Amino acid sequence: MSSAVPAAARPGAAPSGVVRPGSAASGSGQAGKPGGLKSVDKETTAGVLFGIGAYGLWGLLPLYFYVLQPASAVEIVANRVVWSLLFCTLLITVTRTWRVLGAAFRNRSVLLTLAIAAGLIAVNWLTYTYGVTTGQAVEASLGYFINPLVSVLLGVFVLKETLRPLQWAAVVIGFIAVIVLTFSDGKLPWIALTLAVSFGLYGFVKKRVGPRVDAITSLTVETIVLAPLAAATMIFLAVSGSASLASHGAGHFWLLVSSGVITAVPLLFFGASARRLPMTTIGLLQYFAPVLQFIVALAVFHEAMTLDRWIGFGVVWLALLVLTVDMLAVARKNSVAKKQSLRAARANT
Repeated sequence: MSSAVPAAARPGAAPSGVVRPGSAASGSGQAGKPGGLKSVDKETTAGVLFGIGAYGLWGLLPLYFYVLQPASAVEIVANRVVWSLLFCTLLITVTRTWRVLGAAFRNRSVLLTLAIAAGLIAVNWLTYTYGVTTGQAVEASLGYFINPLVSVLLGVFVLKETLRPLQWAAVVIGFIAVIVLTFSDGKLPWIALTLAVSFGLYGFVKKRVGPRVDAITSLTVETIVLAPLAAATMIFLAVSGSASLASHGAGHFWLLVSSGVITAVPLLFFGASARRLPMTTIGLLQYFAPVLQFIVALAVFHEAMTLDRWIGFGVVWLALLVLTVDMLAVARKNSVAKKQSLRAARANT
């Protein structure tokens, strides 16, 4: 996927429309600025659109699971793994990256890390699908609302990071929200917590791999790890008469088969967005998915929202607001510091 990185982003490359100083057409050195700015603007716009596409598709995923009835959560996830592997194999063939895939399997560190990631994403997919198919899409959306708070806690307990005051405030408010929701529902919101923890750990594990593996290769390795169990599950469901894949018409069959495309496309969109946008922008876009999931749960599935539940969600949103304010403040501070550093460097040359 590195081949998709624009030339302007590569070290030593001149931005689009900019003539290097010393060339015959350089003039005063300012002629290329408009072209360079347009290039940056186009990349940013593309990044935002890719990000909205990724989180938008993830946000509308409950609608897809809804039309797959009467398939169970287990059958949906098993099909999702098997058909995702088929789609990824096609992508690997088209992009001619079999050597990259082979290198990932030969690297024990990468393979082990991605195997752990595969287990975590399987738990996440199964829990989320179960939540949506059993009328608990609101709680499933809650899991992705509180996921940023879980990521902050992982930074404390795993990476030994020191939290800033606003981060601590957000975590405490989030903890209060879980207590409120536990009392309002009469039970611990285990679906939301499982989703938040599994996806938070998944993101942490994937960061351990870093840029060594691109999105297509990573997803392919993960699905290869899960494929034997998924295939065995599909066979068991078929033999036991519990499978719906081939017993509910051609439309249902192709909807289940299309799960491979529906799984891979948002991931590819996200990868394209992440290459073009700063982490602050990605952090803001991530709220798009749970907001859509929440709206779908209320407007389409007509799930109940009691006053106590509204209060609990309100407290969660307050925690996210505090976390977002802190994130934006830090980003602005870093931006100012970077500009000052550049000015000082220019003054010394």
